[in-house]
Amino acid sequence: MGRLFGTDGVRGVANKDLTAELALDLSVAAAHILAEKGTFAGHRPRAIVGRDTRVSGEFLEAAVVAGLASAGIDVYRVGVLPTPAVAHLVNVTGADLGVMISASHNPMPDNGIKFFAKGGIKLDDALEDAIEARLNEPWERPVGDAVGRIIDDVEAGERYLQHILASVDQRFEGLKIVIDGANGAASSVSPKAFRSLGAEVVEVATTPNGFNINDGVGSTHIDQLAARVLSEKADMGFAHDGDADRCLAVDSAGNIIDGDQIMAILALSMKERGLLAKNTVVATVMSNLGFIRAMKDAGVNVIAAAVGDRYVLEEMRQGSFNLGGEQSGHLILADYAETGDGVLTALHLTAAVTRSGKSLATLASVFTRYPQVLVNVSGVDRTRVAEMGNAVATAERELGENGRVLLRPSGTEPVVRVMVEAAEVEVAQRVAHALADEVRATLSL
Repeated sequence: MGRLFGTDGVRGVANKDLTAELALDLSVAAAHILAEKGTFAGHRPRAIVGRDTRVSGEFLEAAVVAGLASAGIDVYRVGVLPTPAVAHLVNVTGADLGVMISASHNPMPDNGIKFFAKGGIKLDDALEDAIEARLNEPWERPVGDAVGRIIDDVEAGERYLQHILASVDQRFEGLKIVIDGANGAASSVSPKAFRSLGAEVVEVATTPNGFNINDGVGSTHIDQLAARVLSEKADMGFAHDGDADRCLAVDSAGNIIDGDQIMAILALSMKERGLLAKNTVVATVMSNLGFIRAMKDAGVNVIAAAVGDRYVLEEMRQGSFNLGGEQSGHLILADYAETGDGVLTALHLTAAVTRSGKSLATLASVFTRYPQVLVNVSGVDRTRVAEMGNAVATAERELGENGRVLLRPSGTEPVVRVMVEAAEVEVAQRVAHALADEVRATLSL
């Protein structure tokens, strides 16, 4: 059996892979491990629990809350909120841990469980492994007044909203902005945030019903947003994913602005104002070669972390950097957030546009993206990727210095990802698909 935790918590098909029983057991094990690590010191422990809009989140939330309370933890249930809101609330309330029930951008039948330690920080691999090792072990259950209480915190969402609004130094009057909430956790808070700052807001996919999260909408289906920006003659648009920890943008001409471009705009804006810590951004190995070269030309250092916003955050914390992110739209503004925050990112990108007096398209032209082709290969053994070393080296020699290859197992899906960049898209496509064929032939199950 493989490792239970992936790149971003535990995920699977709800009620098949991720059952109520597993959710309860994970919560109990997490409580025990975090307690043993000294998280709970001299006071009754507290937890923040939130979820996205998936129907399965209702029974999984009940299981998580029951597990934590049975382990003696007081649980503050905050309902449907973005993942970064849960992380923020853990931090500012002094809670001992947080739990977010979400499978992010995955289809509705999936769900997941993410844990946050004290301070709103995602758990490292060692803590996750320790939690997994403690599943289903015998334990002494508290009784009487030692069991945890369950409290509905109905004001939590408003506190989070006021926090992110306070981080912005611009007003948005005169701007028309389209918001795609993916029928997920951002459906309410993102339009409300922009309207609070004076923008005219057009809403797309902001009516969740439990079943329509990420269903042809959101940051993984951005064409609908682009079309709506054009039809509304809007200044820009933003698409979130199901749990709102990521954001992609669209300019007034319908062009997609990805996470690398957003990070470049924010990095240059922060550097100009003397706010970019150590003139450094933390990206990932997936960040576009054009982004890396543009940042170098602008005097901004780029550190490449492993894929996954928690790995970006680890590098940021280690180096005391305040900006990092992924091409997929997970951006971390560490001065205001504990993890990737899609709504916060959208607000700060809009503020950068407003402050500059230029269009989003003009700011995004700071670099030219190298054509990047990504092929997801399913039905193969992800644990044997190291066997592809010779094939990768051959592909890299063919590309030369104007391209690169990245082959890695996905941490969130049962696929191997083949990424190829080249100066010409035809070259990137040819090399990527040839390498994907070799992966299928070599690593087939």
